[in-house]
Amino acid sequence: MNSVIIRPALLRCFMRTQRIISEHRTHKPLCSDRSYATEGNKSPKIYTKTGDKGFSSTFTGERRPKEDHIFEALGNTDELSSAIGLAREFCLDKGHIFTDQLDKIQCILQDVGSNIATPQSSARESHRKRTKFSPQTITDLETWIDHFTEELPPLTNFILPSGGKSSAALHLARTICRRAERSVAPIVRSGEADPDVAKFLNRLSDYLFTAARYAAMKESREEKIYRRPE
Repeated sequence: MNSVIIRPALLRCFMRTQRIISEHRTHKPLCSDRSYATEGNKSPKIYTKTGDKGFSSTFTGERRPKEDHIFEALGNTDELSSAIGLAREFCLDKGHIFTDQLDKIQCILQDVGSNIATPQSSARESHRKRTKFSPQTITDLETWIDHFTEELPPLTNFILPSGGKSSAALHLARTICRRAERSVAPIVRSGEADPDVAKFLNRLSDYLFTAARYAAMKESREEKIYRRPE
């Protein structure tokens, strides 16, 4: 997310996220506006040159080295969103009806990034209000997981990432989600990010696992079962 979330692009990304939230509350299509353009006819430049010396900025204005744990977590959540985007394309090709959920998850990951990019130790109250993370997102994931599980056969064996391109891509996203969760965990423990962010990522990996199995089932593709090599 360094090119999206970190300033000045952070502000554009954040404001777009706030607009998405507002549209959701007024029952407009979620994530319908993905434009990076600013107001007026002039488009912003993608490159800012502010990170050429190996430092970048948090939403609170702190300058930190790019290997800082904050930016590591941001990069992992950005990679996760990209992996989900790829999986979504495979799912669209197969006509899966849960792609709107993947859309919403990608939008929520923007909120995750905004929260991570706002270290609580340097945040003003205005920062905290603008990047507050909603626990409702966790409840939504649990509802979707339960819906999938009702249709799936019981899991009686260890399965390997398989079951067609949609399923395999969702499994890949799941593993990246686990890495994102591991990178966010110490930030949350230090009090620098909302605990619900870590809970969301933990639940998201469960969702992606279940969605992968659901996709394989709907495509009538066989999931590979773990067998101990002889």
